[in-house]
Amino acid sequence: MKKLFVAAIVAFAGFTATQAQASINKVEIVSVQDSVVKTPIEISALPDAIKTVLATDPYKDWTPTAAFSVKDGDKNYFQVDVKKEEETASLKFDAEGKPVE
Repeated sequence: MKKLFVAAIVAFAGFTATQAQASINKVEIVSVQDSVVKTPIEISALPDAIKTVLATDPYKDWTPTAAFSVKDGDKNYFQVDVKKEEETASLKFDAEGKPVE
């Protein structure tokens, strides 16, 4: 009888620990997603410095398809989605046209 009681307690403790861990992970994922604000903008509304960079090597063969103003915590930058034939990429620049990591 004691063995059955101990087994039930161990099983309950394991289930509770698993549920607590799942709840913690869910909260972390949501908070990370909420910190980035991505606002679509017209490609023509990009700063002139970025337009100039896009017209030079190695970007001149790529066609901009979409642009976004992004606020990620305390960082602000522009994301430009580009396409070259079947290949696509996302480029990130600050307002002065310098690449952002």
